[in-house]
Amino acid sequence: MVFAHDCPTSSRQVARAFTLIELLVVIAIIAILMSLLLPAVQSAREAGRRIQCTNNLKQFGLALHNYTDVNNSLPMQGTYRPGSTFTGYSAHTRILPYMEQNNLYNAVNYDVGFSAQPEICKMRVAAYRCPSDPLDRTRIDAGVEFYPTNYGVNIGNWLAYDQLTNNAGDGPFGVNQRVNFASVADGLSNTLAAAEVKSFQPALLDGGQPAAPFAPLPVSPSQVVAFGGTFDPDYCHTQWVSGRTLQSGLTTTFAPNTNMGYVSGGQEFDINFTSGRFGPGTPRQTYRVVTARSYHHGGVNALMLDGSVRFVKSTIAQSTWRGLGTRSGQEVVSSDSF
Repeated sequence: MVFAHDCPTSSRQVARAFTLIELLVVIAIIAILMSLLLPAVQSAREAGRRIQCTNNLKQFGLALHNYTDVNNSLPMQGTYRPGSTFTGYSAHTRILPYMEQNNLYNAVNYDVGFSAQPEICKMRVAAYRCPSDPLDRTRIDAGVEFYPTNYGVNIGNWLAYDQLTNNAGDGPFGVNQRVNFASVADGLSNTLAAAEVKSFQPALLDGGQPAAPFAPLPVSPSQVVAFGGTFDPDYCHTQWVSGRTLQSGLTTTFAPNTNMGYVSGGQEFDINFTSGRFGPGTPRQTYRVVTARSYHHGGVNALMLDGSVRFVKSTIAQSTWRGLGTRSGQEVVSSDSF
């Protein structure tokens, strides 16, 4: 007797393997699908990061309003005693209680300079960081470890501080300057409070020019570069705790993301500028060009004094951006121009 299982297997199909060509075709199809999908995923992630950045600025604006309700003025950009070295704390530091950072605020001793409190300087405040900034790390300056910020308060168009008269710039924040909402003649919705900045930005420092009172606004980045100074490749916006403009502020001299090209060692850098930092030397006028910059394509997130956040395009007219930078310049800025 012959059993069925003893019969030849010719009636059963033999499993067929992939050929090399078929395998390569499948891999190619997967690669094409991934190439189509990856930009969409990256775009979705960037959209999420941009929303988080917007929310950070909204929280910053709410904190400014709460601070103003309690203190009857906006926080100062920083404090400075002529004849001394600058150790003034930033507006970021002063609004910490309204940023859900009471413990950090209470740990700050405002009777001593921030460099004497290294544990404070190196603290990371997530709400002061744009999630699109890839440089999420500290920087060492004079032996002290500092954490950066991606949001700078607006000190105005150009002048930082006049040590002869103790006058600050024409923005809503300034050294030794308390501004209340009633004095913002241009209107809260037409006055810039803060905007995005890039951390670890290069700078030209302490060239001493221009030195004259009421120096006119520069007309081009090349004019500013020609003033000269000492080049630092990663100085700016690396100290959220410091009230220096190049650390926690910005100016509206040029439109957002304007390239300030400076060549050093055969390499071009996009810089910020200060004619001189505050120190115990001869009193003088100091000027700044600290441009708003963003990792989000096409413009910057900008916080207005009324608490609203708008995405301002890099193509905004320079005159309009400067108008938004002043608190009482009497410029006519329509809501559809930015």
